[in-house]
Amino acid sequence: MNVYTTDSIRNVVLLGHGGSGKTSLVEAMAYVSGLTGRLGKVTDGTTISDYDKEEIKRKFSINTSVVPIIWNNVKINILDTPGYFDFIGEVEEAVAAADAAIIVVSGKAGVEVGTEKAWELCEKYKLPRMFFVSEMDVDHASFREVVEKLTELYGKKIAPFYQPIRENEKFVGYVNVMKMAGRRFTDIGKREDCEIPDYCRPNLDIYREAMMDAVAETSEEFMERYFAGEEFSVGEIRAAMKTNVDDGTIIPVSMGSSVELRNIHNLLNDIVELLPSPDKVSCAGINMKTNEIFQADYNFAKAKSAYVFKTIADPFIGKYSLIKVCSGVIKSDDTLYNAAAETEEKLSKLYIMRGNKPEEVSELHAGDIGAIGKAGCKTGDTLSTKATPVMYGKTDISKPYTYMAYKAKNKGDEDKISQALAKIMDEDLTVKSVNDSENRQTLLYGMGDQHLSVIVSILAEKYKVDVELAKPKVAFRETIRKKADVEYKYKKQSGGHGQYGHVKMTFEPSGDLDTSYIFDQIVVGGAVPKNYFPAVEKGVQESVQKGPLAGYPVVGVKAVLYDGSYHPVDSSEMAFKTAAIQAFKKGFMEASPILLEPIETLTVLVPDKYTGDVMGDLNKRRGRVLGMNPAGAGKTEVVADVPMMELFGYSTDLRSMTGGSGTYSYEFARYEQAPSDVQEKEVAARAAEV
Repeated sequence: MNVYTTDSIRNVVLLGHGGSGKTSLVEAMAYVSGLTGRLGKVTDGTTISDYDKEEIKRKFSINTSVVPIIWNNVKINILDTPGYFDFIGEVEEAVAAADAAIIVVSGKAGVEVGTEKAWELCEKYKLPRMFFVSEMDVDHASFREVVEKLTELYGKKIAPFYQPIRENEKFVGYVNVMKMAGRRFTDIGKREDCEIPDYCRPNLDIYREAMMDAVAETSEEFMERYFAGEEFSVGEIRAAMKTNVDDGTIIPVSMGSSVELRNIHNLLNDIVELLPSPDKVSCAGINMKTNEIFQADYNFAKAKSAYVFKTIADPFIGKYSLIKVCSGVIKSDDTLYNAAAETEEKLSKLYIMRGNKPEEVSELHAGDIGAIGKAGCKTGDTLSTKATPVMYGKTDISKPYTYMAYKAKNKGDEDKISQALAKIMDEDLTVKSVNDSENRQTLLYGMGDQHLSVIVSILAEKYKVDVELAKPKVAFRETIRKKADVEYKYKKQSGGHGQYGHVKMTFEPSGDLDTSYIFDQIVVGGAVPKNYFPAVEKGVQESVQKGPLAGYPVVGVKAVLYDGSYHPVDSSEMAFKTAAIQAFKKGFMEASPILLEPIETLTVLVPDKYTGDVMGDLNKRRGRVLGMNPAGAGKTEVVADVPMMELFGYSTDLRSMTGGSGTYSYEFARYEQAPSDVQEKEVAARAAEV
């Protein structure tokens, strides 16, 4: 592939609700631009960007893929992202590497939750954006309804650039709002002039007025001319539009059909003409040598630096680090420095990725997206020169809160599974594997149930290891509410030395649930010699690891040794430790033992209309609502304390309650006494296990 300079590059991320047609749009752009000679289909598993076995099997995108398309001598790096919320980490990585976004909306389904989430991401990263209304060839697709809804949500900045012409439910042409001219499709990328149908006029006048308003806003001279009733030339409108799109005061709305390849050429023209090249975008890091800000700004004349925004670790195609060059020109024989790991990377080859197909290139200019193979760097690392070591801020990736316990189906696969998971975690930063030694389980964290199911499938398909998921155990604790006074004598006679240890102890609540036990002794007159005190404490220390009630760790107990007796020959540390263990068991069960359950502080962010449903659901989960705070943009933040065991499955329930628009996070707050029915159930379950 040719080398493209910074001004001839566009980095565009495709965002939108799952099923809105992003991958089909990439396919259409690839075909119309001449990159491919045949139109792939999601349903057939033949698209460039959905190349993974899981994506082909499930018929939706799971990973972000990069597809570079050449149009009018400009290289457009298209980042095709998943639409399902479980794969948000992939979307966040792509958005951080993009300079502009196209939000795809289905003309049939209309504006969905994923559309609004895409808008919020663009706002967060201040990305210039445009909308593309897909599926205009489908019956009942309505461009007008989509535009009305977008205008209702985002105001007057929504500006339709085209209006579809439909005849007999067929999508046959469009009106160019800027040129006020009708066009009828004749062939792929070809059209001929036609009259504007009368039925298009009412909406066209509204669209035209919105566009002219926006142009007039760009300067005082334009405003005066507008009020004087003057018309603007197409050149003036285009120039004003470019400024407006860059600063987000105008959001163009395009439309077309990916299946029939209609109006795709106009979308490609608009990307090249209206969306910014990287040299119009600012980008800064820290020079680790001088501690000063390094203003990279995608300037090819500055010291070389690149940010690793994504990792592909595939057992079939190998490991590739996807980079965006932030400054300078990176060449295939460069040696780059990783300031975070303090290591050097000798590049042997540079690639651009086309889906999963690497293609060698000799160099990448500032602002371009490419890949390096077999590198030791991780997602979020910066590569620069040793003379100017730079670090860029890491991408903000969502934290996973959904988890399940997992174990190997086949004995002996544990090592293979942990190695495979390490590779998956390199690739997907929203996957976590945690060893919960207390409950003797390993936990797999992801963004939702579908995400976990995909990970299990990837382990089986790609890495040939099978795991099974199970409901995770909750980390209960045990404590006591009363004081107990107990005595235990351990006496064992066998040939030669016997065993003798005798303790009198009290057990009571210590009032501190953060420590498992406090040990004290008030023995007088040497009833128990000093040298046996550590053995007694050791017995208590061992006992609190697995409580007598249900085998959970014990907290908040004060144990006091106040009396006992010993035998000058038969007493030993072992005997006193055993006596203390038995005394603990007896005393604990006599001191009104209770089970404590972990309580989490849950924060739920939902649109106002769902707060009632969320509150009702939290009550069912034994939650205590602590507060409701307005969060702006028609959303409310609900904060509640909820028992950990009641949060299992919350991700799925919240999505179905809020149509996918609700998000949540939680953190550990404290332990509280579990209700008697929960305690009985746990004690019975543990007894059955033992």
